[in-house]
Amino acid sequence: MKDQTLPHCVVNCAAYSREGKRTDISLDAISDVLANDDGSFVWVGLYEPAEDILDKLQEEFCLHDLAVEDAHNAHQRPKLETYGNSLFVAIHTAQSVDSHIRFGETHLFVGPRYLVTVRHGASSSYAPARARMEREPEMLAHGPGAALYSVLDMVVDNYMPIVDEFSQELNELEQDIFAEDFSKGTVHKLYDLKRELTRLRLAVSPLQDILGQLARARTPLIDEEIQLYFRDVHDHTVRLNESTDTLREMLTAAMTVNLSLVTVQQGETVKRLGAWAALLAAPTLIASWYGMNFTHMPELAGRYSYGILIGAMVVICGVLYGMFKRARWL
Repeated sequence: MKDQTLPHCVVNCAAYSREGKRTDISLDAISDVLANDDGSFVWVGLYEPAEDILDKLQEEFCLHDLAVEDAHNAHQRPKLETYGNSLFVAIHTAQSVDSHIRFGETHLFVGPRYLVTVRHGASSSYAPARARMEREPEMLAHGPGAALYSVLDMVVDNYMPIVDEFSQELNELEQDIFAEDFSKGTVHKLYDLKRELTRLRLAVSPLQDILGQLARARTPLIDEEIQLYFRDVHDHTVRLNESTDTLREMLTAAMTVNLSLVTVQQGETVKRLGAWAALLAAPTLIASWYGMNFTHMPELAGRYSYGILIGAMVVICGVLYGMFKRARWL
């Protein structure tokens, strides 16, 4: 439960002892906790904080000016920066809303005795990550590095259902792709899906590099045991990235197949129109000859000329129809 005395943008502010015991504190009490060298650390969660709140935390934790400046702006590329004995991590988060991805950002400050998460835009609360750590006090004994792992693991896990949802949507679109009737809406859906997956890949691919660096980092903030957990999250990110690439390739193939089928269908239509035009051209040609009002025309004075002419037209059309039928133009 959030402390009602905290500012609205401060979602969580708690101190965790070495044994994993949680104590909710105010922002002003952070310095008192850090003054006691008892192995505890502070975990602060912010959502679109005001400038004065970040300035307050910068003063409490001695955050680097460049990192705080980045945290003020919600348009950072995913990255991992080292500032002395602290880390600054910027990652992109995602949520699926009505089959569309809504992207947000999370900026994380990690120091020897603190973790500060700053969320912007579409981003789920990290309360489940905190609750998980609180259920596993032996993990909290590893300090802020364990809390950082919990947050990044939750971010990666939130990507998984989005990829699964898009995979299911692509499978459903396959029926429309191979339908006999061309639908412009199918092409629009394929394009929208590929655009969303491209944006997703731009968020996931840098996260793979960030987790790889954390899994190999030589820093006291992340001990060797927690690095094993980062390797596990890194493996999940690799699989996620591969799944995204596979879906993008399948979407490219689906769009190509759809356009090819449209071209083939148009060709079939043109062949049918050409065949019917040829069938109509034969009687039209014969009728046009006899409509020239010449005096000397074949069979013009014959008693059965009219019937013979009609019969000839029928025979010619029948022969042409049979030829086009065998050629599968009709």
